[in-house]
Amino acid sequence: MARKTSFYYSFLVLPPAQRRAIIAVWDFCRAIDDAVDEAGGEGGKEAVELWRAELARCYEGATPETAEGRALQPMIRAFDLPRQPFEDVIDGVAMDLDRTRYQTFGELSEYCRRVASAVGLICISVFGCRSESAREYAMNLGLALQLTNILRDVRDDFERGRVYLPLEDLQAHGCTVDDLARGRMTDQVRALFAFECCRARELYARAAARLSPEDRPRLVAAEIMRAVYFEILRRIERNGYDVFTARVRVPRPRQALIALRQWLLTS
Repeated sequence: MARKTSFYYSFLVLPPAQRRAIIAVWDFCRAIDDAVDEAGGEGGKEAVELWRAELARCYEGATPETAEGRALQPMIRAFDLPRQPFEDVIDGVAMDLDRTRYQTFGELSEYCRRVASAVGLICISVFGCRSESAREYAMNLGLALQLTNILRDVRDDFERGRVYLPLEDLQAHGCTVDDLARGRMTDQVRALFAFECCRARELYARAAARLSPEDRPRLVAAEIMRAVYFEILRRIERNGYDVFTARVRVPRPRQALIALRQWLLTS
């Protein structure tokens, strides 16, 4: 687990066994994404099948072939981790091989559910949350986190040939893909980003509404993730939605302070 990840401080508050499990889950999902992204094309499709086979080994009692699989396998048994969300993550990563544009937010939401909300469903199992409200919390928070990522990374994603912001939203605000390519903060681009930030805020609010008092202590790590990413969203807004000049970041000292504040709220 690299210290540079925005999730780093959220994992520090976990008991050692849960921390090891979350890191194993994170490393496994990260390895899938990296392998498929780096290979691309036909190589990416082969990587998808290799990781699907590795997941099967993890769940079906065979010996995993990767360090990530070997780390994950005992956590599956210890925390009764569901298999389907891992399959969903692989399916979501595979979507990046076949499409570089999304016409509607509904289409984008399906991608976000697979690559982000699915990870959240795995995490709440590690945290010991099984309620339907916890599932809805994880689903909405995953969408909010991924949309925040998309807004922050518009420039980097375009350099990879990808535009995740829904094309119908661009059209509704008088924007084109070329406007994003030029990285110019026109009134239309600013209005588009304001709209998407508002949508992300609504998703964060929906997640918060599903956080039950009994689950709150178990979900302190997730709440730290939420607070750190919400700070990223706020910084995008305070920067006038300019994500082109420089990548929006939350400095590590600020992340640590956010983590401490969230931990104190549940202690």
